[in-house]
Amino acid sequence: MNHPHEIRPDLEQGIDRKVLAALRERFLQLSHGRLARAREGLSTRQQQVLTLLPLLLHINHPLLPGYVSGMTPAGIAGFLPSIQVLAEVQRLTRTFSYKPYPRDRPCPLTGLYLMGSMGTLAQAEQSDMDLWLCHSSTLSDAELDELRRKCALLELWAAGLGAEAHLFLIDCTAFARGERAGELGSDDCGSTQHFLLLDEFYRTAIWLAGRTPLWWLVPVYEEGSYYDYAQALLNKRFIRPDDHLDLGHLAQIPPGEFLGAGLWQLYKGIDSPYKSLLKLLLIETYASDYPQSRCLGLDFKQAVFANQLDLDELDPYVMVYRRIERYLVQRHEPRRLERVRRSLYLKVNLRLSAPDGNRPGSWQRALMRRLTAQWGWDEPLLRLLDSRAQWKVGQVAEERRERVTELRHSYRFLTSFAQASAVSSRADQRDLNVLGRRLYAAFERRAGKIEVINPGIAPDLAEDTLTLVHAPNRKAPGSHHWSLYSGSLGHNDWPAARPIKRCHELIELLTWAYRNGVIDSSSRLAMHPSTSDLTELELFNLLGALQQAIALPLPPVSDVQLLQPSVATEVLLLVNVALDPLRLHRDLNILMTTERTDSLCYAGVRENLVLTIDQVTLNSWNEVLVRRYDGEHALLCCLRDYLNGLDHRRPRPRLRVRCFCHNRAQAITQRVEELLDTLARLLAQDLDQRYLLQVAQTLHVFELRRRQVRLVTLDDHDALLSYLGQERSTHSVLYLDGNALQEDDLGAVLPEGQAGVVQVFYRLAGRWAWVYVLDEYNALWRQRLPCQDEEHLLRPLHRFLCSIGARRNAHLELDIEPGGAGDIRYYQLLPEGAGKVRECRARPLPVAKGGQPGYEVQALVQASAQGRQYVTLYCEQQEYSQLEHGEQLYALVARLILEQRRSAGAYRCYITDLDLSGVLDEGRGSLLVYLRHKQALENALDIGLTQVQADPGA
Repeated sequence: MNHPHEIRPDLEQGIDRKVLAALRERFLQLSHGRLARAREGLSTRQQQVLTLLPLLLHINHPLLPGYVSGMTPAGIAGFLPSIQVLAEVQRLTRTFSYKPYPRDRPCPLTGLYLMGSMGTLAQAEQSDMDLWLCHSSTLSDAELDELRRKCALLELWAAGLGAEAHLFLIDCTAFARGERAGELGSDDCGSTQHFLLLDEFYRTAIWLAGRTPLWWLVPVYEEGSYYDYAQALLNKRFIRPDDHLDLGHLAQIPPGEFLGAGLWQLYKGIDSPYKSLLKLLLIETYASDYPQSRCLGLDFKQAVFANQLDLDELDPYVMVYRRIERYLVQRHEPRRLERVRRSLYLKVNLRLSAPDGNRPGSWQRALMRRLTAQWGWDEPLLRLLDSRAQWKVGQVAEERRERVTELRHSYRFLTSFAQASAVSSRADQRDLNVLGRRLYAAFERRAGKIEVINPGIAPDLAEDTLTLVHAPNRKAPGSHHWSLYSGSLGHNDWPAARPIKRCHELIELLTWAYRNGVIDSSSRLAMHPSTSDLTELELFNLLGALQQAIALPLPPVSDVQLLQPSVATEVLLLVNVALDPLRLHRDLNILMTTERTDSLCYAGVRENLVLTIDQVTLNSWNEVLVRRYDGEHALLCCLRDYLNGLDHRRPRPRLRVRCFCHNRAQAITQRVEELLDTLARLLAQDLDQRYLLQVAQTLHVFELRRRQVRLVTLDDHDALLSYLGQERSTHSVLYLDGNALQEDDLGAVLPEGQAGVVQVFYRLAGRWAWVYVLDEYNALWRQRLPCQDEEHLLRPLHRFLCSIGARRNAHLELDIEPGGAGDIRYYQLLPEGAGKVRECRARPLPVAKGGQPGYEVQALVQASAQGRQYVTLYCEQQEYSQLEHGEQLYALVARLILEQRRSAGAYRCYITDLDLSGVLDEGRGSLLVYLRHKQALENALDIGLTQVQADPGA
């Protein structure tokens, strides 16, 4: 149904020039309204910038800001300065006299537009001014260089008045063809988007001077034939060419832009989560409708044609929110919708719980109040969000979990969209690889990696007073852990309090607190050291050593660094933390006066005083990692890993050794440093990385064993399966006697093996299925699984394999495109059921129906000094560890998974990602190792699920 005031210019029935003029006036009316709103939020000096910029670009005058020379391109089409503008320029220089631009000379500058957040709900004091200066395509390179210099000078002038302005030169003819010379805004991701950027321009641009867009006059229903319609308007002289500029249309956005622009916003979301989340969700809504995608720019134009000119409803941020709201309501995803609402509110940052006053931006506050009232928000929630500047660890960690969950969802959605649509981004593959590395460095968890919990959420997490506690672990008798509490707590207070953070080892806890700014130079720490030997002096020195090794804030990571695998840049070795070796070796105290005082062979009785080493590493991707070495060979294991981790093509890391224990700290430090100096001399001789080290009168040999080709005779069927499932480091083509293949499935699977490819085979058999995986080296893994349907059978496995592939790719050089989902192939064995396999049919990659994200369960497996493995599970970014929950861990997580399921199907719990870096000695481990751990963890979760289903109230 048409709106009563809708304009429908029809070429067939004839077009009234007055109708087109009225249509243009509607757009200009909106533009004037937005400009007034933009000026309302600016200081007087900033308003002066917006007032004078058109005139300063229109003329060249040595007395005015931005002057380069009289030959600099100047003259904006149709521009006539108002009395107010001329009065304003007189304030700059009273001797200036305006001379009109000659009418017989063509104007090289065709239009000036302000775009982005100015004049919108999200405009803030720190908002910058992105201005598009459109120009003729006839300008020479020399003229363009002059114009760029003038723009740079005008930006400096604006900065002096407190306005951050960015002038971008736009050749309209080239832009309409998808060509441009550089970035066009702070959110521009270059070649990865064109139509999405044009969409944003059309719905946010404020006209300041020059020609108006021809796009304004083309009805939405003619967008598909935009050029024919526009040419007809010009040919029939309904409009004058000198009145309009043409940047192109929005008939359809190429699908490759969704991937490129989405990945860019993911990168931006690392440090600016709220604005990027809104843009990511908008991209998702567009992509979900592809190929019938309709961008917001067309909705905006349709509203203007219908004479619906409400500035609030046409506010760019309100339009984005409304589109996302409709999308998520249709998908029944209220939790994601609440994240979007919070992101919009925190992005706008108006603090509605504070007194209103008569401050500028009152229209923004009124609009935001209407929105929050529609959402049903109450005052306590507003006060919580408005206190973001005072948020500490608990609230920030919860907020980060929500943000990262959404960013991960967006990444999975974009990847699935790319696979389902068979599209690729126009972005250079190198740039996309770098973005993927940045995401990995920021968000991926692995054993020992210190998680950064405050990506642009709160300004300061520092606590004035903290309490550090060493206590027995009631969940694991015989072990202890360290906890950090807010405030100064006594012996009777801390057992009932909830810790900020709990870790097995002290250095991991201190490094986490320091890296996240929870502890700073002004923090005061109370201690309850329990059975440890920690003293206040040692604690003070440990924090000082961390500050020296990891100087905050860390410098930005360059693209060049991300194209290479990460390497250590700073290594801090802390010996005997919170441990006095002579207290443990009391019989040595009587020998302290002897001449034999080698700390690695103390008093001649072979007692090694290096009992523990905590290694803190800062790498080239700004990741901070902590690892502990314990026991008799702690030093040797630490040195082995350090040496084997060196890359002779890259500079060696700066290495520091520190020891602050009560007895012989200086001697221990000196002895370890001497050993390291010896190793440095060996390194300087370019010797192999495996060394003969003589330490404490014991010869330790590190050697590289080369695998040998051997003939294997396996008569037993189980032995054959065991052999096929052995890990391999190179691809092996298996030649087996046909009589050895007693299983028909294996006879069909093994001949299909291909080097460098992960292959998944499955055979359905009623409510069960056999799944076989051949890794890239042709090693076999198999499992019999319950099967509800193919989606629930294959999609969790596919997500897991993609996650492991991403972890592996993070350690490769990016001179070529890394392997990903394209290196995983699926085959169905037919017929279903039992009997001889007659066909091995290739199948497409399993993609979630309807783009549903699924429930994310990540596992980290680590090993203690005593060799015990302990597991930490993350469900939608929330941490659940054996340290905290003990034997109840799997039942607890199974209950959480069950609560999140939309259907009541009795299907298994699945691990979607797994990190084993804390238990693998060297190398990354084969895919089979990951699959075996995955199977064991899922079995434990299913036992927990059975317990929950048997006793729901427990």
